[in-house]
Amino acid sequence: MLTRKQHELLRFIQQRLQDDGVPPSFDEMKEALDLRSKSGIHRLIMGLEERGFIRRLPNRARALEIVKLPEQAVVGGVPRGKFSPSVIEGSLGKVRTAAPAPAASNANDGDDAPGEVISIPVMGRIAAGTPISAIQSRSATISMPPDMLGSGEHFALEVRGDSMIEAGINDGDTVVIRRQDTANNGDIIVALIDDEEATLKRLRRHGSSIALEAANPAYETRVLGNDRVRIQGRLVSLFRRY
Repeated sequence: MLTRKQHELLRFIQQRLQDDGVPPSFDEMKEALDLRSKSGIHRLIMGLEERGFIRRLPNRARALEIVKLPEQAVVGGVPRGKFSPSVIEGSLGKVRTAAPAPAASNANDGDDAPGEVISIPVMGRIAAGTPISAIQSRSATISMPPDMLGSGEHFALEVRGDSMIEAGINDGDTVVIRRQDTANNGDIIVALIDDEEATLKRLRRHGSSIALEAANPAYETRVLGNDRVRIQGRLVSLFRRY
């Protein structure tokens, strides 16, 4: 599955090849996609190449070849079923799905009634490793008692990767995230990078920069400008199947 920006870039390259016979330059791609830097274009190109949609031809400048197009239909210039990498949309973690049991006919009515549970939508996958795109589609739900969550809205994500193993987060775990756009130093957060990549990392602030810190020495800390990172939420709980 491609991200929205990858779809846009692939369509732009295809159009320029059809119109001019040559692919656009990186500066033209950056301007067309309204990105702040060419490094974002480099990441998109690498992602398209890894997924087999384009091929970079060796020893030739601006040499890109489209290998295939997405299977999704394009309607009105917009791919059907597209999603935003922002994983927080809709009503999250507020719907009570279990009602109290009928009152028993004795003097202790209500004392043993089960409490409410909150249905938390599982919104897709999040990278704890090389950043991948979070998928904005409700794939399942999990139920939790409200006293394990606190206030606010919540969503869940399946973890892919091992960069947070020393924080007790393994590949295949499900993390529960409280929706918020601020966090404290040391919090484990869902970070959205350049409105394109989502990853689970520990937050460290350094002046005007943000460091996204792994909990695995095999991975480097990424240091980015404040304007490149948006906090989507903070880790509050974790599920693991054995």
